[in-house]
Amino acid sequence: MTAIRIRDAAALLGVSDDTVRRWVATGVLDTFDDGPVATVDGARLAVLARERAVAPDDGASVGRSARNRFTGLVTEVRTDTVMAQVTLQCGPFEVTSLMSADAVRELDLRPGVVATAVVKATTVIVETNRENR
Repeated sequence: MTAIRIRDAAALLGVSDDTVRRWVATGVLDTFDDGPVATVDGARLAVLARERAVAPDDGASVGRSARNRFTGLVTEVRTDTVMAQVTLQCGPFEVTSLMSADAVRELDLRPGVVATAVVKATTVIVETNRENR
């Protein structure tokens, strides 16, 4: 079992520590007091994360092969005559896209606009902390 501290579990799911404690109190999550701090099971937390990860319906009636969609606010747009760099804040994640300056103008991207970054990559790098193995 991978033991994850309540504070860290809350950060991973984007909720408060109190929310995780309520889930423990109502039986959604089990807690383990094997050490100085209470922990939850990482595998159960992963199941809960998947159950809670419901993408909002964007109203489009098309199928998509890209599953990684991050909706957020445009926070910065840097353009030159040909290319642009657009940064979105999507919850706790910052996503930066490089695109043509024409695309920025066509989409009217500017700080404060709600936009969705769609990511489809053939390479995904996964890291873990050696201390948590």
